Amino acid sequence: MANYDATSTNNSKRSNKIYSDLNLDFDRNPATKDVVRLTDVEAVKRAVRNLVLTNRFERPFHPEIGCDLRALLFENMTPIIETLITDKIKRVLDVYEPRANIVEVTTNGDLDKNEYKVRIAFYVVGSPDLVTITEFLQRLR
Repeated sequence: MANYDATSTNNSKRSNKIYSDLNLDFDRNPATKDVVRLTDVEAVKRAVRNLVLTNRFERPFHPEIGCDLRALLFENMTPIIETLITDKIKRVLDVYEPRANIVEVTTNGDLDKNEYKVRIAFYVVGSPDLVTITEFLQRLR
């Protein structure tokens, strides 16, 4: 029952649900002296980015959350790896980010720079605007 209450949404036409998350930069709000919060679209964008960049077993008590993309970055750059990266991103966002309706995920490899350019397009639930995130994935030694 608690899980149902935490994931339920407001169906009222008169009020909009505002999403909020902590800003992980831990900037201080000058008025309240508390940690600044990200709200609405910015909060969902940050959550999507964090899910994509998190590996499995990185989150305490939730080892199942994560994309595991770092393992694929050390493989040879082929169209198959691009498809695997795209599929992993779609799967993790479908399961763990209900606030985002995914429209498109594209992955393009750049052999010269040895990196992948990932573009994620989605709608935030309750917002009519299309949101696009572009992330560059590259391996670091």
